[in-house]
Amino acid sequence: MVNSRVLRKLRDGDFVKVAGMSRVSEPWLAEVIGWTGYDVIWFDMEHRSFGYNVIDPISLACRATGIDLMVRLLKTGYTAPMRALEFGANGLMVPHCRSAEEARQWVEWTRFPPMGKRGFDGAGADADYMLADPIAHMKHSNDETFLVLQIEDREAVECVEEIAAVDGFDLLFVGPGDLTISYGVPMQVNHPSVQKAIDRVAAACAKHGKWWGMPTGSPEAAQSLLDRGARFITCGGDHGSLVNGLRSSFNAHSGLALKGDVK
Repeated sequence: MVNSRVLRKLRDGDFVKVAGMSRVSEPWLAEVIGWTGYDVIWFDMEHRSFGYNVIDPISLACRATGIDLMVRLLKTGYTAPMRALEFGANGLMVPHCRSAEEARQWVEWTRFPPMGKRGFDGAGADADYMLADPIAHMKHSNDETFLVLQIEDREAVECVEEIAAVDGFDLLFVGPGDLTISYGVPMQVNHPSVQKAIDRVAAACAKHGKWWGMPTGSPEAAQSLLDRGARFITCGGDHGSLVNGLRSSFNAHSGLALKGDVK
């Protein structure tokens, strides 16, 4: 069993650097991300076509380099968090959490008793494939698995204090794109109503002992969020790196031309 790097850093008062994997599901990329120095991979199953079978090899690459694997789930019910955890994820992200009642449901599904009602298997990667003592495995999972709930809707912001008060989860993560749409100002992250909503999330987390985070598009934006109390910061991902890298490379070669009367 492995301890969570994310939780260790957060408990030590540090912040976490997140890298996204949302297009490439090859374990080698996860290993490169780990050796580069990131703390956790954010693996997206909400918007992509990946199946659960890719979690196992990616989690192995993460364990080999000492970083965490956080899976953003498909919200298909109880099996969604259980299978991701058993296949090796030590962090889960739930999109569009809209109420305290829903928050309590995800805690119940992801924590063993007495914290929750997660079912026991003990033969997965999280239990060292049955090599771990069952009692130690259940306690370790409750202590070293982190649960992130996304705040992406106006209705969630309006009850965020109640959501943050729920015991058993660790972070609230603002989804700025959907949040701007929900407030009727699509993609205007700096709109006063959206910024006020982010402040409300931050205040609720501070009051109830939860950490919070949000995607960032630049080091300057990331520093601004750290100054506002965020501790879970995205620092890039495979999709953006591929698109921007290819675009930059193509543009750099835009001045190429044939010289003279070459045919």
